[in-house]
Amino acid sequence: MSTGRVSQIIGPVVDVIFPDGALPNLLNALVIKGKNIAGQEITLTIEVQQLLGDHTVRGISMTATEGLMRGLTVIDTGAPLTVPVGDTTLGRIFNVLGETVDGKGKNSKKDFPKNLPIHRNSPEFTELDTNLSIFETGIKVIDVLAPYRRGGKIGLFGGAGVGKTVIIMELINNIAKAHGGVSIFGGVGERTREGNDLYHEMLESNVIVEKNLSESKVALVYGQMNEPPGARMRVGLTALTMAEYFRDAESRDVLLFIDNIFRFVQAGSEVSALLGRMPSAVGYQPTLASEMGGFQERITSTNKGSITSIQAIYVPADDLTDPAPATTFTHLDATTVLSRGLASKGIYPSVDPLGST
Repeated sequence: MSTGRVSQIIGPVVDVIFPDGALPNLLNALVIKGKNIAGQEITLTIEVQQLLGDHTVRGISMTATEGLMRGLTVIDTGAPLTVPVGDTTLGRIFNVLGETVDGKGKNSKKDFPKNLPIHRNSPEFTELDTNLSIFETGIKVIDVLAPYRRGGKIGLFGGAGVGKTVIIMELINNIAKAHGGVSIFGGVGERTREGNDLYHEMLESNVIVEKNLSESKVALVYGQMNEPPGARMRVGLTALTMAEYFRDAESRDVLLFIDNIFRFVQAGSEVSALLGRMPSAVGYQPTLASEMGGFQERITSTNKGSITSIQAIYVPADDLTDPAPATTFTHLDATTVLSRGLASKGIYPSVDPLGST
């Protein structure tokens, strides 16, 4: 492991100088340990994004950089960010780095013996399951009128208060009881209050069993609105990596919820601008299609198991031609539209069968 030092800090962007011949690879995780301006011990993780020349790399921070100083020692871990996977993650809340944030125990290797890198290739062609099969949700209006494909990607459209949480809870419960499956919830750039409400509703409905976490049916990964853009850009990959382990190593059917996939694009746009890349249409990052494709192609059915993803989609200014939702639509197999009119009548889940596909 090589060591360098911080040479420049511009918001969440950090430049690091390394000795000759010791440059880290792109996407490697760098760890800064030392004391900040106030003399407090800090540990900061950076992901390498650019090699600038003159032995300098530029990275994006996964946590706030307030108090960071030039000259601090930086350690190259020699690998991408790694996060815990497996049954020990169920019932817990994690951040983008795979650290627990629920205050129910320390995030040590003893607690989580299995770890995987968040940057991985999508499954090979020979591993893909070519059989088209219906993913039974146990919700009649979906299964009969607008069914989901096993290993597919579903867009969930609905504003605040129309029952997104209700349908998510029902799906998590049903897949656990009917298929013995597990669910991963990725909170990407949404309100912390909503994440907190979801967690407590899961406790009340025994989706998360606080007294015996091993009986829980879901793991939560949060990178909310208050996080730096680097964390919001990568938290979806953290959740996806946890889901991939259940599919590939344990041959299970997994439900992956992403709320909200638009914030993933938005964070990528922020990072792109901070790194000085030329913007593309409507100010989005020039790598929008490849970033979205790299993420979505990992969500699929293989001959071992499946990941079925339900992604909440925010449409800016209700413009469906905006590059962010338009790029997302090309990857979707189905859409579920939740109706405010049905929700106001107390009909849950408030699925609009005519608007859904």
